[in-house]
Amino acid sequence: MPKKIRLGILGGGGDSLIGVLHRVASFINDNYQITGAVFNPDFDASMEFAKEIDVPLNRIYKDFDTLIEEELKLPKDERIQVCSILTPNFLHYPMAKKLLDNGFHVICEKPMTTSLAEAKDLQKSHEKAGTVFALTHTYTGYPMVRQMREMIKAGALGKIHKVDAVYYQGWINTIIHDKEKRSSVWRLDPEKAGISSCMGDIGVHAFNLVEYTTGLKINELLCDFNYLYEDNKMDVDGTVLIRMGDHVKGVIRGSQVATGEENGLAISIYGEKGAFRWEQERPNFLYKLSDTEPTQIYKPGHAYNSELSLDGTKLPAGHPEGIFDSMANIYKGVARAIRGEEYNDGEFPTMKDGVRGMNFIEATVDSHKSGNNWVALEN
Repeated sequence: MPKKIRLGILGGGGDSLIGVLHRVASFINDNYQITGAVFNPDFDASMEFAKEIDVPLNRIYKDFDTLIEEELKLPKDERIQVCSILTPNFLHYPMAKKLLDNGFHVICEKPMTTSLAEAKDLQKSHEKAGTVFALTHTYTGYPMVRQMREMIKAGALGKIHKVDAVYYQGWINTIIHDKEKRSSVWRLDPEKAGISSCMGDIGVHAFNLVEYTTGLKINELLCDFNYLYEDNKMDVDGTVLIRMGDHVKGVIRGSQVATGEENGLAISIYGEKGAFRWEQERPNFLYKLSDTEPTQIYKPGHAYNSELSLDGTKLPAGHPEGIFDSMANIYKGVARAIRGEEYNDGEFPTMKDGVRGMNFIEATVDSHKSGNNWVALEN
């Protein structure tokens, strides 16, 4: 097996859910070794966490700038090759840009930036750098999402008519109804989270899933947000009508105040020959619907699945795989790209997906603020 890729981590220390997800995902296929990090803006806390997870303390740095400076002093075959950015949103752009400008590969949490202008500027840096950039839209790593993509590409649904994507959570209910809490959490602070909370955090996942699975681009959208309170500056709920062509339309629904919901991402795609339905909370079941035949259920690990789906399946049929495996499939694709190996363009979202995502987020905000008018996306 090729030598492990040297991975740096920015953020994700302590009890961070996203930190655990990325670290476990990087280990699953034995492609990476965590070599250095800035887990926390507090250096002592960062060092303590590094001790807990057994990362070499001599490569734990006091801040991001020091990491770059010190790593560049090392021989190329010793320094960090790729960095994962797991920080709050407002740090994604400056960190990714400096990493790219200094020749590092990048794995970045979404949203890629806090504005479309930043996303376009980052794209220029990426083109100049020639390194690998991956955006972790985690759900593209699920085997059955990949199976749906490949079957649609092969014409299983024929001409697509309608798409319905939903992402409902209820976690902000514990914060939004308390004035002090909603004024202090970073996800509801435009300075740290960007211009959107609901669409910027979860709605963009549904948007990405629509374009990833169908292979179509959203051309226009009309959005209506709910903020719940006058003093809350960030959307916590929204509905987006989408046009993907003259006769291809749909809806993206997102909410962080859907009481009782956990991680309710789901997508239904309807075409002239049939339809697909997939739900993140039941990820091993892909339903194919028809007007003339019984409903078919596709599951991971079977020989009838596509090469892309099977490549993302680690266990025999009947053994459930979940979100760690999904993220691990993205990390595996990135490893192939870094090593210059052949890979399927569906293995990990790229810079283009990041730019598209920011275009979507800004368009939803513009649509709502303009009085719920149709806004065109850049294609």
